[in-house]
Formats: sequence, C-alpha cells, structure tokens
Amino acid sequence: MSTPSSVLATLLRTDPARPRITFYEDTDGPTRGERIELSGKVLANWVNKAANALQEELDVSPGSTVRLDLPPHWRSVYWALATWSVGATVVTGTPSSDEQDDVLVTTDPAAAEGFPGEAVLVTLAALARRAPDADPARTAMDEAAELSSYGDQFAAWEEPDDADPALRTDGEDTAYGEVVTDRGWDRGVRVHLEGTDLAEVLSAALAAWAVDGSVVISRGGLDEAARVHRVDTEGITLQQ
Repeated sequence: MSTPSSVLATLLRTDPARPRITFYEDTDGPTRGERIELSGKVLANWVNKAANALQEELDVSPGSTVRLDLPPHWRSVYWALATWSVGATVVTGTPSSDEQDDVLVTTDPAAAEGFPGEAVLVTLAALARRAPDADPARTAMDEAAELSSYGDQFAAWEEPDDADPALRTDGEDTAYGEVVTDRGWDRGVRVHLEGTDLAEVLSAALAAWAVDGSVVISRGGLDEAARVHRVDTEGITLQQ
C-alpha cells in the first residue's frame, strides 16, 4: 500500500534530479508566462519546510485539518504533501456552515486575517519574498517571507493510521490507505493536468508519481494550438 509520504520517498530514492512537476501560469496577471520545474529533490525540500512550519509553528498533527484555499498550482502541491507528512487532513472544496478547520492556507489576505484559527498567506509568484503590501502587524504567517527559515529535513512526531482521513472534499473523506490510486497508467507517464479541481489535480499527481511519472500543470485556459505545442515540447503522454 502506498501513501503520499512513501510515494515522495520513492521519488527521492529512484531519481531525485528528474523533473516531477512542471507548472505553467497561463492566467492573465503579473505572473502570466511563468514556467516552474521541480525535481523530486527540490519538491521534497519545499515539502519539508512547509511540514516543519505546520508541525513546529502551527501545531498540526493527525486529527488536524488544513484547508487549502488555493488554485491548482505547484505551491498547492507542496502544501498538500506537507499536510500529509504531518498526518493531517487536506481539505478542499466548499466549506460547510458548521465546518471549522484548524489551519487555512490561502492567497486571500482578508480571509487569512479573518480566519479564527491559524492561517498561512501564500503569494503565488515564484520570486516573491514577501506578501504584497505586507503588514508587520499581520497575524497570519507570510509564507514568502517566513517559510525559508524552516528546516530542510523533516521527521514527523506522529504518524496517521491508514483509516485516518487524508483528503476531504466537499465533506467526502478519502483515507490515507486509499488516497494513492492505481489508474492503470503506464510507468513513467507524463500527465498534463488542466482542471480547476484541486483535489483531482492532487489525486492525479499522486497516481502519476506512484508509477514513477511526472505531471505538467497548466493553470488557465489553452487554445488547441497552444495545447498541441505544450504536449509536444513537454513530452506529455497523457492528458487529463
């Protein structure tokens, strides 16, 4: 049985320098045109820093819930993997009126400041060093300014049980023992992900890595000519 942590560990053992995430920003805005590529080793470094922040600073552990109010993005992926590294539950989708998560990871400054629990404010731009117009009195963690201070190595204080919820989407839970699925994909598959459903993007990434594959995440719409060009230049073998 595979878990998110075991999948990431396998990537580091087999070929740590190989690209595992390639991200394209195709939405309008100041980051349009960004292309980010993360090897297994670089991905693990981001995951470890975020996991240390969750465990040491925000007191996240098995039984905690971390809502990812983020688009499908390379930063969303490492925050999900970090949450799974500490054994907590990644929450996506529309929150219910009676649902109260322990931590919110968001790009929305107002949501971060108004959240009653712990919050992390994420700036999506690759070279960001602080949140725009950062307020020194802000209570939320400014990821761009603070995450680099956390350690590159991570050891979980507690491990989740296989039956514990790893992913909760619109109130539906997927257990740790079931979150890494076998989709029948060829070994080494390179999957193109264009959807807006973060839970599906995370699930597809885990499935690709479980068969020693990689993912290309395109955020924003592509016309057919651009899609064909990207498939060709990135060596994509499967489109989702």
